[in-house]
Amino acid sequence: MDKLVIHGGQPLEGPLRVSGSKNTALPLMAAAVLADGKTTITNVPNLRDVTTFSKVIQVAGPNVQFDPDAHTVSIDATTVDHPVAPYELVKKMRASFYMLGALLGRCGEAKVSLPGGCAWGPRPVDLHIKGMREFGAEIELDEGYVIARTPKGGLRGGSFRMEPSSVGATVNLLLGAVTAAGPSKIENAAMEPDVVAFGEALKEMGAQISGLGTRTIEIQGVDQLDPVDVRNTPDRIELGTYMLMALTAGAPGASIDVTHGNHHHLGHAFKEAVDATGADVLYDDDTVTLTPPETPEPVSIQTATYPGFPTDLQAQWTVYLALCDGTATVTDTIYDDRFKHVPELQRLGIDVAVKGNTATVRGGEPIKGAKVMSTDLRASVSLVMAGMVADGTTDVLRVYHLDRGYEDLEQKLQDAGIDIHREEYDEFAEPELER
Repeated sequence: MDKLVIHGGQPLEGPLRVSGSKNTALPLMAAAVLADGKTTITNVPNLRDVTTFSKVIQVAGPNVQFDPDAHTVSIDATTVDHPVAPYELVKKMRASFYMLGALLGRCGEAKVSLPGGCAWGPRPVDLHIKGMREFGAEIELDEGYVIARTPKGGLRGGSFRMEPSSVGATVNLLLGAVTAAGPSKIENAAMEPDVVAFGEALKEMGAQISGLGTRTIEIQGVDQLDPVDVRNTPDRIELGTYMLMALTAGAPGASIDVTHGNHHHLGHAFKEAVDATGADVLYDDDTVTLTPPETPEPVSIQTATYPGFPTDLQAQWTVYLALCDGTATVTDTIYDDRFKHVPELQRLGIDVAVKGNTATVRGGEPIKGAKVMSTDLRASVSLVMAGMVADGTTDVLRVYHLDRGYEDLEQKLQDAGIDIHREEYDEFAEPELER
């Protein structure tokens, strides 16, 4: 197993380059299954989840070619003759569940394993299943699999209101509805830029969709979709992460560029919170230039669906607050159990305590290196952030979580001036005890 070893105290100098969005690339790959022919997606990050989903799609019959150096995925879905997404692959990543909508839309039937994913909090797929039923699918659960079929001629269409709003369910219902026999409506739909970019790609393929970026999306089903060439969007969570890394580990008064992002996808709440800390931020086309303040002001945040503060940036914000002179809170209204990184941050000396769905951070305490363990994707990158400013050496264990969502992070940080490298270690080795 791999770990990242960070020798703290070296200032981040930049620049940092944002990769393509995983959260858009995976839905785009699922959309390719709907088209009889070859779809090519560019600006795809070289991540484990992309490789895993490529294998999931191949099981169903399409030919998938992923070129990690060119950041390109080509999917020839001329043949889709085995509408199954097996447990052995789906358990590795939740987004594999998008095959439910893709296979129902293309084949009229699907056998998809219930998903796995990050080891925190329940994220059920009830909304996906209820929505598909409202659109006309017959669904049963059998030994951990969702078995789904459409009436003859495909899904009939219908109306479904999501409570709460869900990115994953919005994507899955769009995949099923675009080739339905009649019209469909998704109410309280997700408005995230990932969903909008995905929906726009479906429209390029011939889908009839209106209301993208609003709470109500309407779809008129079409007989078939056509393959396309499409460019994936930049990763907005990676952009936000790198912005917070620049402010946390950059030298006060020294500017750092974060390039190849799209700051319009961040949402207003995150930008406003960053500004309120006293950071100097310049947004220009695809580059964000940040200048850290001498001591950032403590700013409390509360996560919300887009355009609110992203839940995927709250762990990183917690680390940034540790540098502040004062106390602030981080409240997650999206997921109740997303603070498993807190005990690990405490091991590094950060004064943070959790009560309910709120973490209270008292900034200004010394941060010292230690061995810490990743529990999920965003938690792992927050531990790396803390290690960058810690006194001494920090070992971040189980970075396979990190590898699911950040492309070549250690190389990017090395190039930006951070003393970080990757090592293999034995998870189950007997420790050498000091006497």
